[in-house]
Amino acid sequence: MIDPEVRNVVEAALLAAGKSLTINELSQLFEDSDRPTANGIRAAIEALQVEFESRPIEIKETGAGFRVQVRRQYSQAVSRLWPERPQRYSRALLETLALIAYRQPITRAEIEAVRGVTVNPNITKTLLERQWIRVVGHRDLPGRPELLGTTREFLEYFGLRSLDELPPLSELRSIEGLDPQLDLTDMIEPAAGPIGGPTLAGVSLPGAPDDQLDDDANEAEAADPDDYSASPPKTSGLLAAPPDDSN
Repeated sequence: MIDPEVRNVVEAALLAAGKSLTINELSQLFEDSDRPTANGIRAAIEALQVEFESRPIEIKETGAGFRVQVRRQYSQAVSRLWPERPQRYSRALLETLALIAYRQPITRAEIEAVRGVTVNPNITKTLLERQWIRVVGHRDLPGRPELLGTTREFLEYFGLRSLDELPPLSELRSIEGLDPQLDLTDMIEPAAGPIGGPTLAGVSLPGAPDDQLDDDANEAEAADPDDYSASPPKTSGLLAAPPDDSN
């Protein structure tokens, strides 16, 4: 039987956090004498997931833990709470992020070899600042180039439990054919994430309508750095799934 107090504390924490919480982080909310087991907390989460089935919010598991987020069909309405213009991400940045996600660990030179253009330093700088990528090692080559990979924050932002949840390459256009003119507007939509996100390899992600993306990647590479480095919209409280644009 699930302890109602454990369930209430877990629900309150997930509602207040505005981010994913791990089982361990949730367990630290209880006094030592009253601390539930990991299985007890997980059972409370599962009970809440069932309760939320008829509500406009849901509990989503990501690589960083569990979070409460607004369901997809309500995210468009909720996004009006933040009237500022959503972050604009260039196609070049999205292609670079996609290559890192699917081919990691990968060097900057290898990214350039696939894309056929030089990677603007502002792109990797922005991805590092967003904590979506990190240096995971160095290639055993002259100059020991950095190897880039994605982070837990990447999984958290894009609503993924693991990289295994990325859409299979067979469902995307051949990444071998990736080029600066690649049309990224007709791919699959992945798991939900916070409002204001970009798209990944053409996969529609939270809050980035296609008309906010640069139409020409070569132009985007040379664009003002602010296109890459402006801060993303700030949110507090609940996160939201991407809007449902199927209508």
